[in-house]
Amino acid sequence: MFFGKEVRILLKDKAKESYLELKKRKDGEAKSILNSIERIKTILKDNPQYGDPIPKRLIPKEFIKQGIQNLYRVELSNYWRMIYTIEGNKIEIFLFVLNIVDHKEYNKLFGYN
Repeated sequence: MFFGKEVRILLKDKAKESYLELKKRKDGEAKSILNSIERIKTILKDNPQYGDPIPKRLIPKEFIKQGIQNLYRVELSNYWRMIYTIEGNKIEIFLFVLNIVDHKEYNKLFGYN
C-alpha cells in the first residue's frame, strides 16, 4: 500500500521476455538477478517512487511513442537495470516494468557510450 492505494506491478513486453529468459536459465547470475527483482518488487509495493527518476529529456523515443511520461530506473544485481513507469487512479497504482536489461543493453537503450 502506498498512500492507501494498492500497488500492482506488471511486466510488459520486453521485461516479461527478459524475466522468462532468466527463469529458464539455471546459472548463478540468473538466480541472483531474479532474487534482486523479487526484492525490488517488495520495495516498490511500499514505495513506487523508489527508483531513480529519469529526466524527461533522456526518456528514449520508443517509450515516448508509447505515451510514457515518467520513467524510473532501479539497479539490480550484476549491473542489470529494471526500467518502469507509474500510472494510477484514485484506487490503485500500476507499475509497468518495461525493460529488464544488462548494463550493455541499458547503455544502448539510452544512447550512452
